[in-house]
This record gives sequence, structure tokens and C-alpha cells, in this order.
Amino acid sequence: MCFDFVIFGYMRLTTPRPDLTDTATVLQIRDTLDILSSQMDTIIKALQELSEKHKVTPMAARSNLQQAVPISAGFKFARLLATFLRHKERLAELRSRALVLEFGGAAGTLATLSPDGSDDVGLKCQEELAKELGLEVPDIAWHTERDRIAEFGFFCTMLTGTCAKFAFDLKLEMQTEVAEMKEPYVPHRGSSSTMPQKRNPISSVYITATAASVRQMSAALSESMVSDHERATGPWEIEWIVLPQIATLTAACLRHTADVLQGLEVDEEAMAKNLAMSKGLIVSEAVMMGLGPTLGRDKAHDIVYDLCREASETGKSLLELLDGHKDIKLPRSELEKLCDPANYLGLSEKMTEKVLQLCKRR
Repeated sequence: MCFDFVIFGYMRLTTPRPDLTDTATVLQIRDTLDILSSQMDTIIKALQELSEKHKVTPMAARSNLQQAVPISAGFKFARLLATFLRHKERLAELRSRALVLEFGGAAGTLATLSPDGSDDVGLKCQEELAKELGLEVPDIAWHTERDRIAEFGFFCTMLTGTCAKFAFDLKLEMQTEVAEMKEPYVPHRGSSSTMPQKRNPISSVYITATAASVRQMSAALSESMVSDHERATGPWEIEWIVLPQIATLTAACLRHTADVLQGLEVDEEAMAKNLAMSKGLIVSEAVMMGLGPTLGRDKAHDIVYDLCREASETGKSLLELLDGHKDIKLPRSELEKLCDPANYLGLSEKMTEKVLQLCKRR
């Protein structure tokens, strides 16, 4: 039997619209995943370079928008890098579940090709068509089980959400009072029509806007999962509206993210200036832990707490107040080490290197 004739003759003459539409959708998702994968590779490469370059560059971590403790800039980039590595794993897993042929006939039983079920002609046609299109063979008809399509949308939500988290941080970093990182400079891009001094985070704005749109539209795919019986009365058509937009916006979001990361400007001097801004308060935890062995944990906490408040009120540095405190017996050289943010990066460098090694292995 000529399976080409059976398959394509069947497709031309008797295949219901759902089979054709679903399979076409899966092929479009495959092409989209190829594009997204390529863009993710570009992002990962840029993050590798940034993580490596800034493994030991001190900067302030922020908690509730306030300075918390020092970290390295490489540590911040490596966290984002690790997230994209996980997304690459998710993408590979998604391919195996989403890139599956839909070919079942009116109700999914392949009755047109195998009317009484006495032969496997329908299943053989299904296998040959899947092979021809480069898709997986379905375990069973799935037209009104829309988890494959919904998972693609939710993957796009996570992917763009990760980009938006980076872009949101970058918008805050680009504030005049912070100025630790900037989007790549392009003449007139981000400038204001009335304020020539401004350099607005244009790409970051686009990234967060597209990510928010993808989140909202992906939620609509949850509705399309609630399909009645073997042919639905409307939920399926939701996908026709939102899927093209989700795919396009996700690709755009990744493209902007890649462009920003490839040309990101990191100002190490601004980072150092901001670390020094608190006059040592950012390492109060380090000081407290350093005084604990000689003063006891509770007493060290109370002393450092009071001195931090005094430093805030008087403008004096924490080092100066520590050096003059009657209960603190450590030499000034030891106090200077405790008050140096570069000495309180924890395992920033080792953790960053761990992610870089993971990236190289993959």
C-alpha cells in the first residue's frame, strides 16, 4: 500500500479542520521554539561574559529598595544566567510534549481509515505522516486536551517574566541617583523631546510591557483548556487570537533583552560610590558577626544597632564610631577590614563560578 497516497489523499479529502489546524499550529510552535532557542543562546553567551568579568566587582544588594549587604555584580548576572539555563531545559522538555501530530478524524478514532478497528491502517498512516512532518506520534487523540498548547504559552510567560525581572532591575539601576548600569548607548535613543540630558531605559520599557502582555494572553490559554467533549464550542478559537501575539511578543522580548545584555554598560565606580554612601552601614551585619566572638552575639547586636542609628543621625562613619567605643577592643586595622564591603561578598565568586562551570558543561 502506498502510504503517501493514503495519508495525503485522506488529508485532502476527509481530514476535519481541527486536525489540519492543530498540526499547523504545532509546526508554527516548532518554528517559534527554534527562534526562541537561538535568542536564548545569545542571551546566555552575553551573561557568561558579564558574570565572568564581574565575579568580584562589589555592589550593593537591595532589599525593599534599600541597600542590604554587598554582593558581586557577577553574582547578580549569574543568577539570571542560571535561570536561562533552566529555561533551556524547559524548552527541550517542551519540545517532546508539544511537538506532536494531531491526526484522528472526526472524533479522534481514525474510523475513516480503520472503520471496525480490525487493522492498524489508521495508526500506520498516523506514524508515516508524523515522520514526514518531523513530529512525534500521539499516544491518543488530543484535540480537546489543550495542555500542549497551554504549556507553550506558560513557558513564554516564564521566559518573558525572567526578562522583565532583569529589565525592571535595570530601570532602577539607570536612575540618576543610582546609575550603576545603563542600556547600550545609541544616538538619540532614549532622549527626551524637552530634556536633552535624559537617557531613558527604552528597551527595558519594551521588555516589561511585552512580558505583561504575554502574561495576560497566556492566561487566556487556560480558558481554551476547558473544552467540551470531542469538539469544542468556542474555547479553541481563543488560541487563534492569542497564540500569534504570544509568539511574536516573546521573540521581541528576547531580542530586546539580548541587545541590552550584549551592550550593557556597567559602571564599577558608581557601584563603589554607592557602597560607600552609607559610610559603613551596609556591612553592619559583618561588623556584628565580627564582634560576636569577643562581646557575645546579643551585646554585639545592641552596640552595632545603636552605633548605626548614631551614624545616621550624625553623619559619622561606622568605622569612626566603632574605633571610639569603650567596649570594642579590636585594633583599627581589624575594624577597617570588617567595614570594607569587598571583604563581605560571601560566596558570591564561588557561586558565580559554579554557574559558569555548569554553563560550560552544557
